[in-house]
Amino acid sequence: MSRPSETDDDAPDQPSDEGHHFPCPSCGADLRFEPTRGALHCDFCGHEEELAPDPAPQAIRELDFEAALSNRIPQMELEVARTHRCPNCGAEVTFDTARTAMECPFCATPVVTDPDPHQQIRPRALLPFALTEDQARRDMTAWLGGLWFAPNGLRRFARKGRRMSGVYLPYWTFDARTRSAYRGQRGRVHRTRRRGADGKTRTDMTIRWTRVSGTVARDFDDVLALASPTLPGKTVDAIEPWDLSALVPYSADYLAGFGAESYRIGVEDGHRIARGKMDAVIARDVRLDIGGDRQRIDRIDTEIADVTFKHILLPLWIAAYTYRGRTFRVVINGHNGRVTGERPYSPWKIAFAVLVAVIVAGVFAYFSNG
Repeated sequence: MSRPSETDDDAPDQPSDEGHHFPCPSCGADLRFEPTRGALHCDFCGHEEELAPDPAPQAIRELDFEAALSNRIPQMELEVARTHRCPNCGAEVTFDTARTAMECPFCATPVVTDPDPHQQIRPRALLPFALTEDQARRDMTAWLGGLWFAPNGLRRFARKGRRMSGVYLPYWTFDARTRSAYRGQRGRVHRTRRRGADGKTRTDMTIRWTRVSGTVARDFDDVLALASPTLPGKTVDAIEPWDLSALVPYSADYLAGFGAESYRIGVEDGHRIARGKMDAVIARDVRLDIGGDRQRIDRIDTEIADVTFKHILLPLWIAAYTYRGRTFRVVINGHNGRVTGERPYSPWKIAFAVLVAVIVAGVFAYFSNG
């Protein structure tokens, strides 16, 4: 048995406000998406449902950015999301409608408020979870075990720790065509050798600058912009890259058993983030085009056209754990297993390392002076 895809072109011209519920047809328990099988699975009776085949690749359509700025997004591209807002970190997460007791996946704070309905741009695609919770926990345990100056009991504590949370993080992706005219200077390094008054040969270096100008062009595809401030940018950057070639058209079936955070950074602000990444690439292209040994960029004027975007969801496993009265958070890329996060330090190990360093330095100084 398979469920219909939610990316049909015949979708009603009204925003959807239905919650996501996945009852097992055999026993009534909740189904969940099983990453290793790529299907919906019931943990109670073992029933499985295959997901509907992905539509043609062109089903992952981009939306026009200018239309979004002027509020001309078609109603069929909007939905009413019912999110639960965390009173601690502010994350807005959508859970299965069958769940009555909820916990924020980002900070483990109980979420007891009623769902807050609000209209938003619906996701066009997502990257399904490829790692199970057990696989993510093994990756986390290995990461914790490899940390320098970590307390001895940390890995054992984490292995026996609380349940991990699987959640989809919201992103924007942007496509654009750019053409950039620049003015700058090309530097050529010239070296001359001369003999000094002391008889030693020295090399003098001078740079001769030439004014240059030119044009570079680049087409950008799927430039990522994080659409949530819940996690620090350096944290999510550390678990990149994301394999966006594995994106599939959005279907709520992939969310069975997982949470999904709603975006809190709008498409216009997301475009500013993506534009910063584009500008950095354009500046690199300009330097390559200038050539020479050194480059100076005086000015870049970029024309940008055909800007399109889409809202996508990317998978994370998150463990928020408490160790000796302090809370730490570890984040695992749910597709490739890369791990990053916060960690405690052992003051005894640090003190011992400092003591050893002082002893080694003292021994070295003793023999050097001797």
